[in-house]
Amino acid sequence: MLSRIAESLFWIGRYVERAEDTARILDVQTQLILEDPGVDEATTCRSLLSIMGVEVEDDATFDTAEVMRILAYDTGSTASIAATLAAARESARRARETLSTSMWEALNTTYRAVPSGHFRSMRPPVAFRWVRDRAAQINGIAEATMTRDEGYQFLVLGRSIERADMTSRLVATAAITSGAAWGTSLRACGAYEAFLRTYKGLETERGAAEFLLLDRLFPRSVVFGLSEAERCLERLQSAGTRAGFQNEAQRLLGRTRAELEYRSLSDVVAELPNEMERLQRTCALATDAISRRYFAGAEATEWHGVRA
Repeated sequence: MLSRIAESLFWIGRYVERAEDTARILDVQTQLILEDPGVDEATTCRSLLSIMGVEVEDDATFDTAEVMRILAYDTGSTASIAATLAAARESARRARETLSTSMWEALNTTYRAVPSGHFRSMRPPVAFRWVRDRAAQINGIAEATMTRDEGYQFLVLGRSIERADMTSRLVATAAITSGAAWGTSLRACGAYEAFLRTYKGLETERGAAEFLLLDRLFPRSVVFGLSEAERCLERLQSAGTRAGFQNEAQRLLGRTRAELEYRSLSDVVAELPNEMERLQRTCALATDAISRRYFAGAEATEWHGVRA
């Protein structure tokens, strides 16, 4: 497959997922600040920026309005929803000839809400719901209209790596804050109802960590995302290998998934922030390896602002 097309589809998957996950996180965190008087706004805002990989100075202070600017509206901030939607549309433009008309229209219409000011004019809860709905529409159209060829595999590959990365950031933050943060993280992942059904309504920190990290059936868990990325890479192999893995990205993702699944949960939870930081590095290294193998080269990841 032409490397330019493959790269564009990979990044469409990542950018759409990043926009949706950012909206989910902002929705839950901003509501928490408004509804819980015991929450320290400045600390929560710094934590939120840390989740998203935004570097902040030690003496800098932030409020909700500033966080919304950085993570939602500012097209100059690579971590913002607006910038991510613009990048998804640009990737779609580069792969226009391979996308269905309905897929292109969904991506383009979503992006047009940013320069027109429509996105910024919405009340925050409405804007977050709109982003989630548009991401669901784009993903649904992809599922319904794309043949399961290499292009589809690259789209799902990008989405799966991004999802594992974002969930790991939420888990790491919950691990270093109060116990209530686990409920917040479950809601941000859209996992709260599924978690309660799985654990019979019993909410514990250990159970929440296990669900978000290791559940093989929930699509936003870390293990599910890594496993899906591995399957995509396996389908992209032109020929099977009889020993080991020649695909560096597959080796990196598979080793990290196996270490998470086969280590005792107690050991993983005891070092959760460090484990999640290592997972984020793995996602960045796997993206570099994918770029070198399938795209123009490692410089492509620099252009797209991969977070480590």
